[in-house]
Amino acid sequence: MNEAKTGDLSQIRQKIDALDTRIVDLLNERTALAVEIGRAKKATGQGIYAPERESQIYQMLENRAKDGLLPKNALKAIYREIMSASLALEKPLTIAYLGPEASFTHLASLSKFGSSVSYFPTATINEVFREVEKGLADYGVIPIENSTEGAVNHSLDMFIDSELKICSEILFQIQHNLMASCDIKSIKRVYSHPQVFGQCRRWIDAHLSGVELVETVSTTQAAQKAQREQGAAAIASKLAGTLYNLPILVEGVQDFAKNVTRFLVIAQHVPKPTKKDKTSILVSVKDKVGALYDILLPMKRYRMNMTKIESRPSKKKPWEYYFYIDIEGHADDPKTRKMLDRMDEKVKFLKILGSYPASVVKES
Repeated sequence: MNEAKTGDLSQIRQKIDALDTRIVDLLNERTALAVEIGRAKKATGQGIYAPERESQIYQMLENRAKDGLLPKNALKAIYREIMSASLALEKPLTIAYLGPEASFTHLASLSKFGSSVSYFPTATINEVFREVEKGLADYGVIPIENSTEGAVNHSLDMFIDSELKICSEILFQIQHNLMASCDIKSIKRVYSHPQVFGQCRRWIDAHLSGVELVETVSTTQAAQKAQREQGAAAIASKLAGTLYNLPILVEGVQDFAKNVTRFLVIAQHVPKPTKKDKTSILVSVKDKVGALYDILLPMKRYRMNMTKIESRPSKKKPWEYYFYIDIEGHADDPKTRKMLDRMDEKVKFLKILGSYPASVVKES
């Protein structure tokens, strides 16, 4: 009976081997076509990464996942690496991100571009913009807002003077973890980024009351410091704990389970429309009563849904403000274009920061 089962197992494995051979052959065939597309993009000056095409492929995978055994997230993870390898063959890509390695921006970048492209960590958001503007990086990834702590103001401010465009977004579910080489009762000091402390405030008050909180420029630096000091802990990503050999004492110490950070991918170009896009704009209103109402009125008239509005001081004139606004739709859509033209008539300044496919949440 055991021999029969072993024989059955051997036959099944032979079938898997045959399928694997076909899969590899098909992947090579697919990659050859991707390289052809890369040559065509270069000839016409198009960006190698096409967010609209990525969105189309992921939608196809979701539809196909309904009829198969593999869950959609598993299929997306597989195809992320297939597309990453194809991108790298079309052109060696470099992605600049707010570092260092193992920061949440790094993890979000990996979730978008996969492991086959090159990554370049920078110390500041300014540097991410500068690397892409100079052509030293093909794309940049920056944090823009968190569902708990709100906007990353410095990222918003950078768009005032930069000519770079938003070409994609990443909604990344963030999990913070308490890690240390000692037990939790021996912790005297906790290192982390100020935004992370804000996202874990209630948990810290409940479980680490009286412990010294020390702010760092990144969660990775927090892990580095905690590794070197007795009685020190860090709140950081699992990857940071792995890199610096820090045991995780408590997983998921953020106050809200649905703790999502939104990241933007910046580049020199804007992707083509899909059926589900966002457009980000920057406007400066005229100094008069009802100025904000005037810029919102065209949205109501054309039935455009606004998903975000954030005010920022212009830093050029006292009490002058810019408004960062996200709306549903692509700037090339006729209705969206009409709305933007009408809004432009009512403001001092309007700048389209980019139109890009709307994203779904990716888990860390």
